[in-house]
Amino acid sequence: MIILTIDLGTSATKAALWDESGLVALSRTSLTTTHPRPGWAEQNPDEWWNALVDACMQLRDEAADMYRRVAVVAFSAARETFALFDARLQALGPGILWSDTRATEEARALGDPVEFRARTGVVAGAGACAAKLAWAAQHRAQDLRAARWILTPKDVAIARLTGEVVTDTTLASRTGLVALTSPDAWTAEARAIYADRLPPIVTPSTVVGTPTAAAVKQLALAPTVAVVAGAGDRACEVLGTGASDVAPMVSWGTTANVSVPHSDAAPRAPQVAQLSQGALSGLVVEAGLSAAGAALGWLVGVTGWTHDQLLDAASAVPPGAAGVLSFPWFAGARAPWWQPGAHASFVGLTSGHGPGEMARAIIEGVAFDVARCVELVAPATIRIMLTGGGAALDPWPTVAAGVCARPVVRRAVTEAGSVGARLVAAAACGEDVDADVVNPVVGIDEPAPELVAAYQEVRARADGAAAALLELAGGPESAGT
Repeated sequence: MIILTIDLGTSATKAALWDESGLVALSRTSLTTTHPRPGWAEQNPDEWWNALVDACMQLRDEAADMYRRVAVVAFSAARETFALFDARLQALGPGILWSDTRATEEARALGDPVEFRARTGVVAGAGACAAKLAWAAQHRAQDLRAARWILTPKDVAIARLTGEVVTDTTLASRTGLVALTSPDAWTAEARAIYADRLPPIVTPSTVVGTPTAAAVKQLALAPTVAVVAGAGDRACEVLGTGASDVAPMVSWGTTANVSVPHSDAAPRAPQVAQLSQGALSGLVVEAGLSAAGAALGWLVGVTGWTHDQLLDAASAVPPGAAGVLSFPWFAGARAPWWQPGAHASFVGLTSGHGPGEMARAIIEGVAFDVARCVELVAPATIRIMLTGGGAALDPWPTVAAGVCARPVVRRAVTEAGSVGARLVAAAACGEDVDADVVNPVVGIDEPAPELVAAYQEVRARADGAAAALLELAGGPESAGT
């Protein structure tokens, strides 16, 4: 059985072809994010579908015979991004991304943050859809009144592919509009405010339908293809890496994330963590950072160096980045701090430093926040499961192992969101496969003792600098709780 997975990310859409043994072909199409005002992050919703079509056509050109035999399509996708659409699925304005922080004031109106998080699993911050929709109600009231649907990129893709409008439990669970105890239904308050604009909620392994005649023509798929709802990126990545309570998933993509699966319906988790529904069962305890690859992308833009040049230069810089510390909080200080008023900073930068030291400091800065999150959400960690575009790029695996003082495990396919979507498709079709079958381990980076010791010293300085920066920004809201 040939499966097509589509991963709708923030910076790119990835399409992949799978057979029973594993990944056969992978393509990607970049997306454009604009920042019309400080703290705003937007995309053109038309790009979501156009990028999907382009990525699929790349696969058709690369593996035409296999593409013709696709039997199932399943999705992975970024969460907390949405746009308003009319009944014809035409966008009523730009899409608002997960990283957008315009709704800071509205987030404060969500109520007591401890109670909100206990009820919904979501931190009451500007990233929550509940806050951004409240902003839209105030500032885009006409668009909201005209809207038929409030949809994520994956919801739009499925609607245009099948004609059916649905979302899934993993995406809904990260909006702040669903109770942890009722993941398959919007709260009465949400329904009262947004009427029938919120789509029905289904489980990730639900077969939503088959392609419409228009989609068959545009994507060159068979009309009998089964379209599976799929899940959010973190839920898919946990599944695709084979993560556990002692082996958390750590991703490096546009941002970085630490996620731990739990079978318990209500696991104990620190207030700085968020809870969301798992792709096939249970919950995911997660801590999402502000930026990872996006921070290096920023440095590419300001230096003119390529991404590969920065990584090569960073690899040549000793641990500690020659005294430079970086706090890549481009979307505010997210986990484990949750202080939206704190932003990206370099400490210790001199005229003698250059792009190499800055790139190394960014990578180490991400690793320090990852380590802080691992200590909070998975204190019994034995090993770390790396995924994302940075999983195979030096010096990230070495730095992550040294800072976390744990072995880091790398699997064959670094795009674990796509792997997870493939496993959700397998569950929908009754196929018995797991991560070890379709995404075997290809390497383990052990933490070198001298590197661990060096990073303990740098971490102490970084902790002190982080505390000072948070105090300057108004004080940490949740750090250490």
